[in-house]
Amino acid sequence: MDSHRTTRWCARLATAVVAAASVAAGTATAEPPAPVPNLDLDRYLGQWRQLAAIPQYFNLACARDTTADYALDARGDISVHNRCITWTGTVNEIRGTARVNDRVTGAQLHVSFPGVLTQDQLDGPTNYIVTALGPDYSWALVTDPNRTSGFVLAREPALDPQSWSDVRAAIVAAGQDSCLYLTSPTTGGMSTIGPLCTT
Repeated sequence: MDSHRTTRWCARLATAVVAAASVAAGTATAEPPAPVPNLDLDRYLGQWRQLAAIPQYFNLACARDTTADYALDARGDISVHNRCITWTGTVNEIRGTARVNDRVTGAQLHVSFPGVLTQDQLDGPTNYIVTALGPDYSWALVTDPNRTSGFVLAREPALDPQSWSDVRAAIVAAGQDSCLYLTSPTTGGMSTIGPLCTT
């Protein structure tokens, strides 16, 4: 991708980050999004592809093929390995740990990353809520209590139209706006970045 297009995409991502923060500020006093009633952790582990997201500062370096790999570690926590391809074609990755905070549903967790400011403590408040799941665990919608983040994850690089319709309905049910989600280019899936509400 040429430097002008890269600059435009980065500007669009940065604008979306600011917009998401502004919307979240207005919903900070609302009840947090509800978690799914029961997360089957064994089914949830493995690799997920990010198909859309509310851009975060740590996403700005990612151009395509963003993935998250989850596995149980020796302590019984969840090891997290996030990875993407950058605008220059290099690999950007980070490893962390997720700990379940909600033993009733299993769907509210604290995710920590060593060395990342405000996220380097293993124990902490919930910052990862699985708020919707495809019935076959083919997709998941993840957010946080303040709705400042949002991730559409899927097992495959693409979803069928009905699944996308279900995802958009889940975003609304979580108290978010699908226009704040930008699609994530994925090999074998979408190739462009744009508001989820228009795709």
